[in-house]
Amino acid sequence: MSEVNTISEVRAKATLAKGAATLMNRLTTEQKNEALLAMADALLAERDSIIEANGRDLQRGRENGTNESLLDRLALNSARIEAIAEGLRQIVELPDPVGNLLESFERPNGLLVEMKRVPLGVIGMIYEARPNVTVDAAGLCLKTGNTVVLRGGSAALESNRRIVEVLRGAIADLAMPAEALQLIEDSNRASVDEMLKLNGLLDVVIPRGGASLIQNVVQNATVPVIETGAGICHTFVDESADVEMAANIAVNAKAQRPSVCNSMETLLIHRACAASHLPVIADRMRAAKVAIRGCDATRELLADAAPVTEQDYATEYNDYILNIRVVDSLDEALAHIAKFGTMHSECIVTENNSNAQQFLQDVDAAAVYHNASTRFTDGFEFGYGAEIGISTQKLHARGPMGLPALTSTKYTIKGNGQIRG
Repeated sequence: MSEVNTISEVRAKATLAKGAATLMNRLTTEQKNEALLAMADALLAERDSIIEANGRDLQRGRENGTNESLLDRLALNSARIEAIAEGLRQIVELPDPVGNLLESFERPNGLLVEMKRVPLGVIGMIYEARPNVTVDAAGLCLKTGNTVVLRGGSAALESNRRIVEVLRGAIADLAMPAEALQLIEDSNRASVDEMLKLNGLLDVVIPRGGASLIQNVVQNATVPVIETGAGICHTFVDESADVEMAANIAVNAKAQRPSVCNSMETLLIHRACAASHLPVIADRMRAAKVAIRGCDATRELLADAAPVTEQDYATEYNDYILNIRVVDSLDEALAHIAKFGTMHSECIVTENNSNAQQFLQDVDAAAVYHNASTRFTDGFEFGYGAEIGISTQKLHARGPMGLPALTSTKYTIKGNGQIRG
């Protein structure tokens, strides 16, 4: 404890995580899986204490005027904890990528060169008020032999503290070192700023949250960053779209859980079908308590739509608010997405295969859909168990990041005395 008391919490806990990295790298898949199963069982056994801690966070959030959509992101209940535990069990069932032989070849001089997957090392995770991310990040990092330093948002501090206590307690007597999992409890922004400069202790930082958090990390970190993106996602209803399918997809994309990054913020609809399709979609949106903001053409068809602005198109609401814009062509829809999209998830609803192929090819995003809701951009839905985040960048990893995204590569070279001339 003296080390924690004499230097900052951030540096002390990152140092502990760094010290555990070698031990983590030596664990077998069976040892890692044993630890994850113990964590899943412990979450269920301690669900009451976790919900109690989460209740304190929720109460503080209500007192501070946090909106209901964000409170929903924060809230834990028995069913959500069961789902979080199930995510850990799914990670156990997934193949362990560490040690996988990716390439092997012999050089003319007899050197045997092999390339294998290895852990990234020490991962710093900076995220906002979603306590499920605490478990998802821990499970994915530990399964891949990484250690992890978590820094969640202050809104979820009580929840995260109790969850990490439970997870660390579950592995206290197992081969996995408890020091591999660290939580920064300092809620001051200075703790984030310090993490971003911990070169030599952290191997990579992954931010997960709103645009301001992500941009702060990207712009100020000296530690390498895997950028996850804000989600200004679109659904384009093409002129040949089936109206019932379009309504189902649009309502699901917007209202199924509007507080998450893969929910839709703007509906684009082709002018040729706007008069027939838009009233149907709007009725379904109103039933889901979604407030509509629309362009002039939209407001001619929907009398209750508020005016939409350029700033609205550039906003990730995370709320029951939807922009609607009528466009004259697929090209106009593509141009709108290129201007306002965040390269996260985009959808076209159409029966025209040529238009669908053009959309799938031309849209620059991590996930592009034809006739399916953007809500599927998720590690669980893609079969990865949990996810560490959804990368919208193009280097190293893109889209939902499961186990392989948390590994790097190492070359091992075997010889019998060769020297270079």
